[in-house]
Amino acid sequence: MSSFTPGWSTIPAPLLDFWTERHLCTLTTLRADGSPHVVPVGVALDLERECAWVITGATSMKARHLRSPGTIAACQVDGPRWSTLEGTAVTTDDPDDVARAVERYAARYRQPRENPTRVALRITVDRFLFGPGLLRDA
Repeated sequence: MSSFTPGWSTIPAPLLDFWTERHLCTLTTLRADGSPHVVPVGVALDLERECAWVITGATSMKARHLRSPGTIAACQVDGPRWSTLEGTAVTTDDPDDVARAVERYAARYRQPRENPTRVALRITVDRFLFGPGLLRDA
């Protein structure tokens, strides 16, 4: 296993490509008792704002877990290639943040359906972990 700590302008191309290809992820948040809550999500990187985004409904457990900043991990797998981003996230209902998250999601996946209760999870990425199948020259 290897890791990369952003420098957003220096993310290795294979790692960046992997995080822009269409792969569903799992997002792990922590419940109040410290146990993990793992759900499938779409995660979209935002190089300009140096973060990652998840969109969800305001009443989802992941959004409720992150009303205050909390530790998260998001992982994606494609055969022997895998990568996990670790960091902290917070739920935001700011219209500009939600619009940005939707824009980034649409660029990676597809335009999401309308959701009047949509919020965004803004992830501050501390590091990326990845297996040897992703970066042969790392």
